[in-house]
Amino acid sequence: MESNGISESKTVTGDFGYVLQDVPHLTDYIPDLPTYSNPLQDNPAYSVVKQYFVHVDDSVPQKIVVHKDSPRGIHFRRAGPRQKIYFEPDEVRACIVTCGGLCPGLNTVIREIVYSLYHMYGVTRVLGIDGGYKGFYSRNTIPLTPKVVNDIHKRGGTILGTSRGGHDTSKIVHSIQDRGINQVYIIGGDGTQKGASVIFEEIRRRGLKVVVAGIPKTIDNDIPVIDKSFGFDTAVEEAQRAINAAHVEAESIENGIGLVKLMGRYSGFIAMYATLASRDVDCCLIPESPFYLDGKGGLFEYIEKRLKENGHMVIVLAEGAGQELLSASMQSMNHQDASGNKLLQDVGLWISQSIKDHFSRQKKMTINLKYIDPTYMIRAVPSNASDNVYCTLLAQSVVHGAMAGYTGFTSGLVNGRQTYIPFYRITEKPHQVVITDRMWARLLSSTNQPSFISQKEDSEDEEENNISGEMKNEEPATPCWGDENCADLVTENGGASSV
Repeated sequence: MESNGISESKTVTGDFGYVLQDVPHLTDYIPDLPTYSNPLQDNPAYSVVKQYFVHVDDSVPQKIVVHKDSPRGIHFRRAGPRQKIYFEPDEVRACIVTCGGLCPGLNTVIREIVYSLYHMYGVTRVLGIDGGYKGFYSRNTIPLTPKVVNDIHKRGGTILGTSRGGHDTSKIVHSIQDRGINQVYIIGGDGTQKGASVIFEEIRRRGLKVVVAGIPKTIDNDIPVIDKSFGFDTAVEEAQRAINAAHVEAESIENGIGLVKLMGRYSGFIAMYATLASRDVDCCLIPESPFYLDGKGGLFEYIEKRLKENGHMVIVLAEGAGQELLSASMQSMNHQDASGNKLLQDVGLWISQSIKDHFSRQKKMTINLKYIDPTYMIRAVPSNASDNVYCTLLAQSVVHGAMAGYTGFTSGLVNGRQTYIPFYRITEKPHQVVITDRMWARLLSSTNQPSFISQKEDSEDEEENNISGEMKNEEPATPCWGDENCADLVTENGGASSV
């Protein structure tokens, strides 16, 4: 699959530094399309709404914390129903596909897209693509009606099935044409959205009246721009069960250690928020914050300190943390899965064994370590109430956008408002925890863990400062323990947390 099919940015500028990063529209490449009145104006459910439709100039700022002299900055088009639509309900033939890994809320999104098309716009022909992208050309479709999807939100997984890879742009677009599909709803993570962008570009090149719309899905919450991804709240809530179990195991035996590995390939949001929610965690390790094991200020020293103080300890570890510590023979740095994600070794098992080996060699104390990996249990559960509401808003918003003729966009929440975001912004880079942000400082003050400034960084900093003559007679830096004053190391310009 090519990943260079990023559409040219469509930008609108205004006074005082206003920039609208707009999304494509069918009329950009198919002029003189007819428009139709939106049936919502006659929908009894909307009779109580003072303003049926979103104003054409409504937009949502990407940043809401500004100074008095700041430019207005980047905005995104506000989501919602438009007064004019570009499809008659009878002509719409929609399809829904789910790609990539499982995530709580997939079935809820599917259900609400179907319900929105049927009950808001009178669309009665909706297909489910079985088995991800490859289902477009190698599997049968599944007819979706309100009756079929009525109870699916109570189940985990996806009724459509999913897969990684299988993206063949030409075959997919041929299938879309052959089936007469004119609205394509694609649910998936950044790799899936890159694929959606390529499909959109090919459809635009062929001049087809086909909308391609995305719903961002990643349990890791690593998609940029949006406030959070659906399924994240559920994942944090479910992670509490594993952390609670680890805490019970650890405190029930002398020098007990409970180690929990959570999802987070490149971003440690689940580990961070689960740690903050639990208050039983003594150490949280994420990909964005490097750490080391041996020596002063290292993980082993902190474990020994904590066990002496409390007699037990709970460690939460994101799956992408500490990968650089694994020996070259254990890494799969050049191997990728079908979605293009780097294959990671089980750092949880490796660190568990490293901790056991260290204390066995030291012979200072006997430890009892229990390792818990709830990854697939968390992915497979149904979404909770909060995520169900969010999935409903995402689904309704993406349907409103498609009916209004917008295409090549993802529906997402920005500063609490539903927006339409161009594909290139969603796929530009992964969203990660900012360890100079106040949210990470809150975690450090909760766990009282050290900052894990590496020995290498210390020595490099000391050498550099010695050259400049600034630290010739100073003592080496001591590790910053959370119960001292680590928050002072955190800059205040990190802004609000990402989620």
